[in-house]
Amino acid sequence: MNKPLRKVSVFCLILVAALMLRSNWVQVVKADDYADHPQNRRAVYEEYSHPRGDFLVDNKPITGSEKTDSKKFEYQRTYTNGPMYAPVTGFKSQFFGSNLLENIEDDILNGDDDRLFVRRVIDVITGKDRRGGNVELTINAAAQEAAFKGLNGKTGAAVAIDPATGKVLTMVSTPSYDPSLLAVNDNAAQSEAWKTLNEDPAKPMDNRAIRYTYAPGSTFKLITAAAALSSGKYKPDEATKFDSPIRYPNSNQSLTDHPGVANCKGATLERALEISCNTVFAGVATDLGDEAIKAQAEKFGFNDFGKYDFTKGGADTKNNLDIPARVNASLYPENEDDAQVMRAAIGQQSVRATPLHMAMVVAAIANNGKVMQPSLVNALRSQSLDTIESFQEKQISEAVSPEVAKQLQDMMVGVVTEGSCPSAKIDGVKVGGKTGTAQRGVNNSSPPYAWFVSFAEVDGKKVAVAVVVEDQGADVERDDISGCAAAAPTAVGIMKAVLGK
Repeated sequence: MNKPLRKVSVFCLILVAALMLRSNWVQVVKADDYADHPQNRRAVYEEYSHPRGDFLVDNKPITGSEKTDSKKFEYQRTYTNGPMYAPVTGFKSQFFGSNLLENIEDDILNGDDDRLFVRRVIDVITGKDRRGGNVELTINAAAQEAAFKGLNGKTGAAVAIDPATGKVLTMVSTPSYDPSLLAVNDNAAQSEAWKTLNEDPAKPMDNRAIRYTYAPGSTFKLITAAAALSSGKYKPDEATKFDSPIRYPNSNQSLTDHPGVANCKGATLERALEISCNTVFAGVATDLGDEAIKAQAEKFGFNDFGKYDFTKGGADTKNNLDIPARVNASLYPENEDDAQVMRAAIGQQSVRATPLHMAMVVAAIANNGKVMQPSLVNALRSQSLDTIESFQEKQISEAVSPEVAKQLQDMMVGVVTEGSCPSAKIDGVKVGGKTGTAQRGVNNSSPPYAWFVSFAEVDGKKVAVAVVVEDQGADVERDDISGCAAAAPTAVGIMKAVLGK
């Protein structure tokens, strides 16, 4: 071979090697990146070429996949009672992606999960159409419906938890939206729905149950009471030493009790919780100190579970709370002086909590002090409904001792039988509760948040509930807004549904 021909041959070999190297780089090294790229429409078309798996509630599907006439999107996602379940399932859209469990459990639902490989192979061999797996939820259908109807026309959220296991039985956020609007096989219709939903000042796509943090108001007195009892310095039935009103340190202003609350001066802890005395719990907090209240709050998960900065797109702590949807942090910041401590102890100042977290607090009290990991997913199932992964109970911490938990349970029962919310009684059922009315706005100018947290027990079966209502509307006078009047009826409906009452 002459020299020029040899040079050309070597050059061609180099080109072939470079081509092979590039092909392998694209097909092997970068394959997953290209396959998952948001601009890769082929991957989207392939995903919609077969039926998507379903979410199951009480072993019945609440979603579906409908055959279409489109050549690109052969199947369309459908939702049963979409607005009622939207805060749990989220949406699945051909053009706007997905969120919540539709996004988190996507590999199972679209059939790509490695644990479904054998099923996919069998389907190919037998000629069956490919189908995604299924996600069995922990949601109780009757309780979810009771919560959704109870909050109809209101802005707020409700969460119910099985105290013994942490299973989330109810998660509702209102106002809500229909995910079907973002699943129609029409780009223009989806775009219009997306714009309308995102421009709605009521924020129907926001999940208030896990993404909104509110001042918990007097429901936080449960945590202050837990700190008092755990310290050994206080007993439920012993008189306290605090005045009503009680003066803020180094100030000519005082913290008062609600005009309708009598006999808070020197009240016992149990009586103070029953009628919601601000002064007693503010006095307890200044006596124990801010560190003690903060430490007790953190045992219930404040300042720890759920730390997540959505603006940065990632978590920077090992203690995030996932259910498996991400839950925003509940916060008890440090307080610089006793006046701030007094207000923090009654759920004001800078204290913030999600409805889910307040349900966890009550669940821990009802579960003899044990804080359980919450979950919305009971099991992952194959296309043939075989179980591939089951929910596993997990204790996160012990917030209080069993003895203190029992004292708190009895005190909460007193709120219903002798205190501020007798309307929460359920015949034949042990019910404990705590009302809350949290101030908001400059100089308390906005309608307060109305809270009711509770537990119910009958025949060994328990449920813990938290309900918050943001706004009762202009036709309701401020003095008529209370946790018992605005939030407790929804909580009672949920408890009855879970317990079969």
